[in-house]
Parts: sequence; C-alpha cells; structure tokens
Amino acid sequence: MLKVLITDDEMQIRQGLRMKVDWEEEGFEIVGEASNGLEALEFLRSVKVEVVITDMRMPIMDGLELARQCQQEFPHIKVVVLSGYSDFDYVRGSMKEGVKDYLLKPVAPDELEETLKKIRKEAEEEKKKQAEAAQMRRLALTQLQEVQEQYLLYLVKEEWLEPAMVRERLRQLQLEELINERAEFQFITVEIRGSREDTNRLKELRLPFQMVCREMANAQDGIYSFYDPSYANMIHFIRLLGKGKETALGLANMIQNQIKRLLGLEIVIGIGNAVAGVANLKTGYISSLMAWSKSQLGSRSQVIDVSNVKEEDFEFSPDMERKLTNSVENANFGVFKQNLLTLLGSNENQSIMAFSFISNRVLFLLGAIARKYDTETKDIQKLMWSCQQSIWELNSYDKVMDQLTELALMIIEQVRTARFSNGRLIVEGVRQYLDQHYANEISLSLLSEMFHINSAHLSETFKNYAGQNFSDYLVNVRMEKAKEFLKDKQLKIIDVANLVGYSNSGYFSTVFKKHYRQTPVDYRNSLENLTS
Repeated sequence: MLKVLITDDEMQIRQGLRMKVDWEEEGFEIVGEASNGLEALEFLRSVKVEVVITDMRMPIMDGLELARQCQQEFPHIKVVVLSGYSDFDYVRGSMKEGVKDYLLKPVAPDELEETLKKIRKEAEEEKKKQAEAAQMRRLALTQLQEVQEQYLLYLVKEEWLEPAMVRERLRQLQLEELINERAEFQFITVEIRGSREDTNRLKELRLPFQMVCREMANAQDGIYSFYDPSYANMIHFIRLLGKGKETALGLANMIQNQIKRLLGLEIVIGIGNAVAGVANLKTGYISSLMAWSKSQLGSRSQVIDVSNVKEEDFEFSPDMERKLTNSVENANFGVFKQNLLTLLGSNENQSIMAFSFISNRVLFLLGAIARKYDTETKDIQKLMWSCQQSIWELNSYDKVMDQLTELALMIIEQVRTARFSNGRLIVEGVRQYLDQHYANEISLSLLSEMFHINSAHLSETFKNYAGQNFSDYLVNVRMEKAKEFLKDKQLKIIDVANLVGYSNSGYFSTVFKKHYRQTPVDYRNSLENLTS
C-alpha cells in the first residue's frame, strides 16, 4: 500500500477526498491529514509517506511551497496539487518545482482515480528499476566473493570429512586467516523485520539489504558475511576475534544504524558465543541463530547478545555425527532413533539450551543428507522448517523429538529410493557434489566412501548416466568455472588456477588450452575485445 497524506485547510474537503474513491482497492492508504503545509512537513518528518495530496491555497504554507520543501527533504514523495481554475496555469507551470500532478477543484472521482492509477503505475515501475539496479549491484559482486560466501555457508551447514581439504580450499579462496586452529570466531545474525503489511516491501529490499551488509563487511578488517537461503531475510557475519577495532556489540549497532538510515528497516540481531577453530563454525553459527530466536515478536529493532553467557558443554562429537549420518544413509531407522535418544533423551538434567543446540545440529545434519542425495522434496522442506520453529520455541521437547524422527524417516525413504534407482539418483548426488567441490582433490574412492557404494560400480554407473567418467566430468566443471573467474579482471591467472583446483598455473593453462584451444590469457583478451 502506498501511504497518503491529505493536506487542506478545510476539513470538509479532506473528508470529501476520503469518500471519492476506494483508496484501498486502488492500492493506497490514507495515514494522516494536515491543515497547512507546515503541519504536513512536521507529519512527514515522523511518518513515512509516498504521496501528498495538497490544496494550492492554505494559510502559513501553501501547496506549492510544500511541494518545494518536499522536493528538497523527501524527493521520493509524489505531490498532487488541488487548485481552482484561476490558479490552473500557475500550478501547471510549477511542475518542475516538485509537483507531480494537479487536479482542478471540485475534484471529480474519475479524475482522482485516474491520477492514483498513474501514480501507482509509476511507483511500481520505480520499484522494479530499484530491484533491477540492486540485482546489477549484486551481480557486480566479484566471482571470488561469491564463491567465498558459498563455501562459508557450506562450512556451517554441510557434512565435511577431510579437514586437510577444508584448509586447502580456504587457502585457494584467500581466506587463510580462518585456517589457524587457535583463531576465535563469533557469528552475528542480522534480520530485517516488519509488520505483516510490510511483507512485499521486505522482499523488494532483500537484495539492497544484502548489498549494504556486504559493503560493511568488506570495509571491516576480519569480518566476513554470507547468506543462507533457508533464512530469506537474514545475513550472517563472521567476526574474527582480535582483528578490527569494532566489538561485536559495536558492529551490531553500526549495522542497525546503517540499515535503518539507508533502507528505513527495523533490524533484529543475535550475537553468538565465541568459538575456536574452523571445526567449531557450526557451533558458532547455531549460537547466533539461538540468540536471534530469543528476540521478541514484532517489528521493533532488537539486539540479543549471548556472548557473555557461560557456554555449556554440548555433547555432539564427530563420532556421533558419523553414526547418525551412517544410520540414515544405510536406511537404518532403528539405529538412528537409538542414537537420537542417546543424544537427546537420556539426560533428564539436560538444559533447554543444550537440547536446542543439539537438536539444531541434528536438523542441520539431516538437511545436509537430503541435499547430498538431491532429495529435498517440498514435504521435507516444510517439515524441516516446522521442526526449526519448534526448536526455537525452547519448550517443545516431545514435539521436536517426534519431528526429527519423522524427518529422518522421510529422508531414509528417499535415500532408499535413490539406492534402488539403478544408480541414477546416486549419480545425480555425485554430480551435485562435484559441481560444489570441484576445486578439491576428489578421488573415486572418496566418493564411493561418501555415498556408500563400491568404487568400481560407481565408476561404471556414473559413466552410463553422465556419458563420461567422473574425472573428465570434473575437468569440464573446472574449466567452465575457470571461464567465469577469468571475467573478473581483479583475479590473476594463478588465482583462477587455485580457485578451480590447480596449484600450478602452467598446468592449468595447458589443460585450459586443450579444452578451449586458447590460453586463459587469450580467452580473457577476447572478452575485452568483445566489450571494446
């Protein structure tokens, strides 16, 4: 709804305008009235308004002066002036002074309706252009930054078995400062929030919100940001402790102020506990989500800081994670349920915080398996979100246990279907894994271990369905990614080689030339010639 302020020194005129059209049906909401221009300006300084309908002649400040003031202070506001016939030429000549349109008094309902339709159409076109501009700014995000974000999301959400591969990938992505096992991290979860009526506006401002957050992260030393599609209105920051001048609370306040100033949005922020080492990134991520989940409902800005709360000893060992994963991937629901009860049902003295944390880890694990086998159906997504909501309620033990076991059973059925699909669904899962982790040293034995299938059988099945062996497929993926990275002039050839999994730029150039019959340098030059 576009918000409207009616300004006229006669109450009867203001009431008459309210009754001339069905404002809500036309997409407008009258949020206030004023009896002169000065009163209108005071209102506009406290309430967000898109349209001002004002009389030409008023005491204290007339309609044209109000239009001029609006043009200076509120250039986004569209001003429609009402005038008598004697002022018609004067008002029409003032269209450059901030007046968007004019109507002759007495105002005919059909003319007012036509003007409103025109304004709404212009407003929709402007929003579309803003969204397109934001999209272009997002696309301007460098290839390196985009892959960095994707990998950070992978580290906090997915299953990863080889720490050495993680360290190597962090080096390739120029994220070396995250490798130190003694390094401490802190997650900050940032959400834009509004009332139910603001839903469409929040959707429109998601990309600008993300861009502002990324710009703030880039401007700060030791700060990284990433986006998790599971939480559409959020951005997550990773803060490297000991780097930069801002404290977590200082950074949160800065984010809140910037978003409110630039986008006019309310911000809810959760600050999580500090964690040490890359292996504990999932713990830090869940900590900030749990801090955010303590926020009060409603659209007012809030900051919830749990970083000073004593951290509990959450028992979720890598061994237990592997047991749970194996039970699901081997379609053994009984073993999964037994392990889940061991984790969440055996300790009557377990705190709500510990239960919530471990439940989140199990939920993340199940989601990772569903994505791994490309079995994330709508029913599974719906149940995952419902389970997440139950965990955040912090008082639904039985409900969470029931939903986790139901979710595991659904995923097990999907995995069982994949395993008995003549290998087609397994191959799709392998292809998806290669598409995401093309830069790693991936062997057939590693893939066979991950997907619980004999390596010789996997090799034969992959070739049957993909039309090429897995190593050729991997090279093709790497070369396609290399072409994308080469578009980014900020990346050197050795940087591109590292990003797609080659430590030697000479060998990378040889493979690239064999694939495309030109060197990476020649390919980059050809791109420049096309744009010149």
